[in-house]
Amino acid sequence: MTSKLERHAEQLGALGNPVRLAILRFVVQAGPEGAPAGAIQAHVDLPASTLSHHLKRLVDAGVMQTRGEGTFHYYSANYDALRKLTAYLWEDCCKNGGKNGACC
Repeated sequence: MTSKLERHAEQLGALGNPVRLAILRFVVQAGPEGAPAGAIQAHVDLPASTLSHHLKRLVDAGVMQTRGEGTFHYYSANYDALRKLTAYLWEDCCKNGGKNGACC
């Protein structure tokens, strides 16, 4: 079983690519129902095989999920995972007494 640190590092690694970050932002903006793969492809203007690679990386990292409806594939944000990731980044921000002026 992977640790919380390893899981979040995997998620941040997936988001550390400009194309994948653009895909995730588009899917988040689409709302809970998500967006069909074709709309994502039109938004990022990538060949289907390249898009498929990026979508798989985001799904494998757990920040997005996919569902099939007939011949269409929809991708939606995993809001719970994204909340946990951002909470992890902030959970210790005020430890150390807020030194260096960096406190939430």
